[in-house]
Amino acid sequence: MANFFIDRPIFAWVLAILLCLTGALAIFSLPVEQYPDLAPPNVRITANYPGASAQTLENTVTQVIEQNMTGLDNLMYMSSQSSGTGQATITLSFIAGTDPDEAVQQVQNQLQSAMRKLPQAVQDQGVTVRKTGDTNILTIAFVSTDGSMDKQDIADYVASNIQDPLSRVNGVGDIDAYGSQYSMRIWLDPAKLNSFQMTAKDVTDAIASQNAQIAVGQLGGTPSVDKQALNATINAQSLLQTPQQFRDITLRVNQDGSEVQLGDVATVEMGAEKYDHLSRFNGNPASGLGVKLASGANEMATAKLVLDRLNELAQYFPHGLEYKIAYETTSFVKASIIDVVKTLLEAIALVFLVMYLFLQNFRATLIPTIAVPVVLMGTFSVLYAFGYSINTLTMFAMVLAIGLLVDDAIVVVENVERIMSEEGLTPREATRKSMGQIQGALVGIAMVLSAVFVPMAFFGGTTGAIYRQFSITIVSAMVLSVLVAMILTPALCATLLKPLRKGEQHGQTGFFGWFNRTFNRNAERYEKSVAKILHRSLRWILIYVLLLGGMVFLFLRLPTSFLPQEDRGMFTTSIQLPSGSTQQQTLKVVEKVENYYFTHEKDNIMSVFSTGRVRPWREWANVARMFVRLKDWDARDPTTGTSFAIIERATKAFSQIKEARIFASSPPAISVWAAPPGLIWNCRITPEQAMDALMAARDQLIELAGKNSSLTRVAPQRSGRQSATAN
Repeated sequence: MANFFIDRPIFAWVLAILLCLTGALAIFSLPVEQYPDLAPPNVRITANYPGASAQTLENTVTQVIEQNMTGLDNLMYMSSQSSGTGQATITLSFIAGTDPDEAVQQVQNQLQSAMRKLPQAVQDQGVTVRKTGDTNILTIAFVSTDGSMDKQDIADYVASNIQDPLSRVNGVGDIDAYGSQYSMRIWLDPAKLNSFQMTAKDVTDAIASQNAQIAVGQLGGTPSVDKQALNATINAQSLLQTPQQFRDITLRVNQDGSEVQLGDVATVEMGAEKYDHLSRFNGNPASGLGVKLASGANEMATAKLVLDRLNELAQYFPHGLEYKIAYETTSFVKASIIDVVKTLLEAIALVFLVMYLFLQNFRATLIPTIAVPVVLMGTFSVLYAFGYSINTLTMFAMVLAIGLLVDDAIVVVENVERIMSEEGLTPREATRKSMGQIQGALVGIAMVLSAVFVPMAFFGGTTGAIYRQFSITIVSAMVLSVLVAMILTPALCATLLKPLRKGEQHGQTGFFGWFNRTFNRNAERYEKSVAKILHRSLRWILIYVLLLGGMVFLFLRLPTSFLPQEDRGMFTTSIQLPSGSTQQQTLKVVEKVENYYFTHEKDNIMSVFSTGRVRPWREWANVARMFVRLKDWDARDPTTGTSFAIIERATKAFSQIKEARIFASSPPAISVWAAPPGLIWNCRITPEQAMDALMAARDQLIELAGKNSSLTRVAPQRSGRQSATAN
């Protein structure tokens, strides 16, 4: 095969150029992310039962839906949450690789059989099914810079004009709103109701009957009388809009003709739909949106589309309203990829310098250097064909492959030059003879290296998902390097290398002459040292055994982790007060924590966004969460300004606040895992056991974990629930 391309160098060049072009096109098509897609597809069912308690919601809605979720293909598990605000959320997780759209269709089909069993109020509200995940890629805060809008005004505008357009962006799985829109608030007076011998149901029935959109009909519609002069649709203002219109709703007409109106038994006013929201940005009232990634969507592409759409909407914001990015994961991913690309370029430059130092011939050095971009571009084509992405692991594989892939081209070039120097053949003839000698060796090198990395592609579970792309990348680069060494490199040797006279050598004078003499002297010393070792082999075998034992000892002593924690430029702070605490008490603790950050960490922190929503389906009055965004890495001290150093100082300071448990923690190493770093234990009870048994088991688990000196910050994730976390 090599002889064919030696005689047809232009054809070899054409193949190399085509490989580079396909790779270049693949680069623009490949998604960019930090790690391969690891998140299992999730489908979330959301149902609302206004006014229902958590227990009622569990019995009448959650369990009914769960019991009908049977026969779903590739379902791993499902979890549910019934909140005291009347919202039920059931999340179904499927095996990684399952088509999210197919999973949604299966869930919808099963849900239809459960709908008729649900309370009528739930059916009226509607039950939603969405493919979503727990990956929060963006948290956007909305603030009024001139104070013209209060927190409720901002929340209403965001919920009415921004939330829905962003939720329709491709790749968005769900939107968490940190605020609520306006609604008509009707505060009933029980004493007045009792005096009129009326109940709350009388009020709701009257509102439902008198606040409805009614189709009145047409004037002059067909069939019509002769000489009908007008045809028009009649509109009636049926939906009430102002507080006064609601106050005028007639609840009852007495026998004497007098009326009991809604305003007689209730206070009616415009207010927030929900008052349990807590949102602050840098200490100022705000509202916010949390953008979650859809299953299978690309993080970088989705974040860009969301920000582009947000910029379009910002043109129509009221005066003084601005948005701020309180939390985002893409900056760290971009920085990571850029660092790897820099490392890749540095590796190419170093490989070129090392090759030139030893080959001591620019033309000979240029040939392996040309092979590098050809092989790398070809590897990108393979990644595109396999449906992979540009991520830190595939890029690291390319960095590692650079030192290996040039070996094949160097072997060809060095052998060609050796033959020209020893036998005085022309470059073309020397290349023919060289390829006949080493063609099998090149294939053997590729097979041996592939045998090392191919098994990684067959790892199971999350480990396999992470390292499969690494394995395929480096094996593809190895195989392509052999092909390039057998196709392009011989053609380059035959056309670029200059003929050498028999016995002629490079580097006889100048710097290279000095380098060669020094290198040869060191090589002679090394040979003498090896000879001495061979005469005392037993002693050195014992030393080797000791080194091997030391390696095993250090391996067992070194701490282990799934992936290293890195400074991602942000972290979160969780606040939890005792159960039963009010939101005002929580707000006071939030202000203390904010004051600490703004006072002691002002040189490192860009913004702090505080919210009471710690889960997408629930806000608790006694908990809060803060998204702390740090300044760029270059703007912070490399030792005291890291996120780990800031978290350590904050943890010590927050231990002095006795009113609440306050934990600052880094985001997970992989953003698709919503859980913070550390360990999570879940307690489970059998159906015949009571909730009290679950709480007792939880408390016992926390007590035992707290006695372990290896664990810190042991606490329940949230009050009254069945989970506990520790680091």
